Amino acid sequence: MTGKDSSLSSKEALMGTKPGREILKQGLFKSAGYRLYSKYKDEYEAEFPAFRRRFAEGLLEQIKSDPDPAETQKIFAREVGSDIMALGSSEAEAAKARLGDPTVLKDRVDRITDSNFVKMTFPVFSALYDAAASIDGRDDPGLRRDLVEGHIIAIDLSEPMDRIMDRDEDIEYLDDYRLMNPYILNMARAKIARGGKEVLRVFEEGFREAREGQRLDVELKSRPTGITGEEMEESYKKYRSVMGTAGRNMALDNSRLGEAFYTGMAGAAEGVGCGNEIEDSIRDAAVKVPSWPLYYALSSGSVRRGFELAMERGRQYLRDARLGMGMLPEGFEYRDFLEFLFLSVEHYNEHWYGRLQKSGLWDKLEAGLPVAGP
Repeated sequence: MTGKDSSLSSKEALMGTKPGREILKQGLFKSAGYRLYSKYKDEYEAEFPAFRRRFAEGLLEQIKSDPDPAETQKIFAREVGSDIMALGSSEAEAAKARLGDPTVLKDRVDRITDSNFVKMTFPVFSALYDAAASIDGRDDPGLRRDLVEGHIIAIDLSEPMDRIMDRDEDIEYLDDYRLMNPYILNMARAKIARGGKEVLRVFEEGFREAREGQRLDVELKSRPTGITGEEMEESYKKYRSVMGTAGRNMALDNSRLGEAFYTGMAGAAEGVGCGNEIEDSIRDAAVKVPSWPLYYALSSGSVRRGFELAMERGRQYLRDARLGMGMLPEGFEYRDFLEFLFLSVEHYNEHWYGRLQKSGLWDKLEAGLPVAGP
């Protein structure tokens, strides 16, 4: 298993959940899913430093060669529909000067790539690409690298954007992140375009939908007691569209396989989103706004019940993800890999829910719930 918190994959943590015990069992007997998962995890760990280096070098080249970074900022802000993403001329020049130092830029890249979604999905995209290649006979290592890295970079764009919107992390680096954002998107598009016009079109549509989800997510922060279930589902486009689209594009022009990959990755990402909301609520000692736990807590009148229902929502998303497996071709050799992946998501969610049960935070979470105005 991969992610920022290595304790999640410790033997003690795995023994603490039913899916974790199944993971240990599969590891002991070296199941097909475990062997494939380990293969791609090892590849990711070996290649990740080189990916970070290429990422930083590509950004540095763009930053240094841009004659008008302030205008680049304005164009990006208009595209994503958020004025707070842009820097003024003097701030843009100051950030450009700072990030012209390769050591400084490397630090910023390392910070934003230290992300659960990046670390958890890097090996998955590689496996999906290889799964599709095994069916259509594709053999192009350069295309594989660009397509996987392009989608990882696009996903990673959410890290600096979220930090700018939420102002809850790396406050002193937010101007640097603003400067980096359009160049990150440019790099993602250039790599993804290697897959062809249709692959790029699918990415652009997914990116547009993800922005809609993110925009709604920000809006819901301002009216936490008025959130509807329909709005929560819509805001989850920030997970569903990005991950589902990336999964679909790993299959290139195999539309049948791409649809199965979309279903599996979208559901898995939404499932992880529920676990992430629980993890963040523990970290902040407050129910995350917006989130399924908050929606259900306010609807049911009970924080405990809210988190119980959020866990059930996560299980529902994973049931949707597993529907994608039923769409796979007969004898699909990566089926066991996907089942092991979904098992890992289940463990992630159960682990954080178990941590919440032992945290002693219930009274504090209850007291901190937002109250509707008069």
